[in-house]
Amino acid sequence: VYMIVNPGSEAECAKKMLPSEINLIEIPHDDAWARDNCPEFALDQSGKLVAIDWKFNAWGWKYPTWKLDDAVPKALCDLWNIERIEAPLFLEGGSVHVNGEGALLATEECLLNPNRNPDRSKLEIKACLLDYFGANKMVWLPFGLEGDETDGHVDNVACFASPNHVLLHSGKGTRMEACAKVLTDAGFEISTFPEPEGVTIPAASYINFSFVNGGIVMPALGSKKDSEAFEKMKALFPDREVVQVDSIEVLRGGGNIHCITRQVPRGAR
Repeated sequence: VYMIVNPGSEAECAKKMLPSEINLIEIPHDDAWARDNCPEFALDQSGKLVAIDWKFNAWGWKYPTWKLDDAVPKALCDLWNIERIEAPLFLEGGSVHVNGEGALLATEECLLNPNRNPDRSKLEIKACLLDYFGANKMVWLPFGLEGDETDGHVDNVACFASPNHVLLHSGKGTRMEACAKVLTDAGFEISTFPEPEGVTIPAASYINFSFVNGGIVMPALGSKKDSEAFEKMKALFPDREVVQVDSIEVLRGGGNIHCITRQVPRGAR
């Protein structure tokens, strides 16, 4: 496990708080969302680890500073000696999910927002994503979660449990019903997760969890639905250890566990 920290007092504080097996990487950055400001790691056809560096503009120019975030991929690749492939689109990692066998999930609400790539058509964005991810099937969900300041990142809405099985947030209203129809029409099996009750912070979702080796780290949100979501996750993944972490303070910042983490596949470096 590696944690990116800003040099100086932040790094010193992290050293005191974290166990020694956590590897600290001192890279200047603007914000904590590693899912969005780190590169998308992949394996090329020879099994070599490479990194796709998407352009970053603070979720559609929503914040005044993001240049340090945009420089994180190069700093990581230089540190780890990983080939960096520069991609031509503004894209955050939380706005896409892949199943590892050619299918890619994203929301129209986010990727077609004019604050990302206004000079690109839907077909052009699709072609670019399929090319860089090595995929052959694009599944466009119409919406993300209402009130999500990322303009509807898919990682709050849907996630692949296996190549043909999708976990889906089951919020009230027609938005998630529309997403469920798209997934069903595309031939995917769906398992729904409850909406956290009593949580007034926008974009609260149990779908925003992270796969780790042999386990799953998922949010606890101070809701009476926490235990139901936990038991459902354990039932769906009996071979994984499921750990639920109180992440309400992360949610207050605008994301959750998936948003602050980025997995790196094992590969030849």
